[in-house]
Amino acid sequence: MQVRTGTARSGELEIHYEDMGDPNDPAVLLIMGLGAQLLLWRKGFCEKLINQGLRVIRFDNRDVGLSSKLTGHHAGAPLLPRMARSLAGLPSPAAYTLEDMADDAAALLDHLDIDRAHVVGGSMGGMIAQVFAARHHPRTKTLGVIFSSNNQAALPPPGPRQLAAILQRPKGSSRDEIVDNAVRVSRIIGSPGYPAPLDRLRTDAIEGFDRSYYPAGVGRHFAAILGSGSLRRYDRQITAPTVVIHGRADKLMRPSGGRAIARAIPGARLVLFDGMGHDLPEPLWDDIVGELKTTFAEAP
Repeated sequence: MQVRTGTARSGELEIHYEDMGDPNDPAVLLIMGLGAQLLLWRKGFCEKLINQGLRVIRFDNRDVGLSSKLTGHHAGAPLLPRMARSLAGLPSPAAYTLEDMADDAAALLDHLDIDRAHVVGGSMGGMIAQVFAARHHPRTKTLGVIFSSNNQAALPPPGPRQLAAILQRPKGSSRDEIVDNAVRVSRIIGSPGYPAPLDRLRTDAIEGFDRSYYPAGVGRHFAAILGSGSLRRYDRQITAPTVVIHGRADKLMRPSGGRAIARAIPGARLVLFDGMGHDLPEPLWDDIVGELKTTFAEAP
């Protein structure tokens, strides 16, 4: 598989990306979530998209991976008051917002000379994708939103165990302790119907740590979500064909979040998978790619 790597400028920031497949094929822009490097769009999943005749671009959001870090910027006010405002659909102060992160994605397309792309986001990346599809609608062929939410008022909050897992710091600062914590988090938020092999989770965690470990970015990503408030105002503006994919067993980003997105975006199609949690289980890759491809085919 041919992989082209580089960095794109977004204002003063550098956004690191990997560009895979035939450059002449239709482009799919993959946007990952909170504190997550581009590695979470696993190569095997990307290869399945490439085998469908697609060019695949995955990238590190600002403040994660090999992209620019906003060192010196604080995450914002104390967490609990900000979460209370978020549950009411209200924004709170943050170093940057989902709008800024969506504009990073647009800058990446500019850098690659891509006018329009299929846009697919997972978790917080799904939130960024919703904002992108509204703010940059001429550039959005279709939209795919996976295990995400629009953060509208009164949605059920994340499960306490799952939320605590992603916010809790490792017991120590050694490589082994940080890797152990990453494996623990993956097992807590992952798919109970499709548990990932422990050795694969550990291999992935080691690869992620060795590539880039920057926990400060997680707090600012979380603040960006809370600072953006409800996304319903964006969902109502989306005109691209849309599929919303969610796991019925997702306790971090509950299925009600996916349902809310599908209700808010005109004509959106909702697909729910039994046993799927807050990850992309390999046994469902063919099904997920199939649902995305069905929506890609609806592009005007």
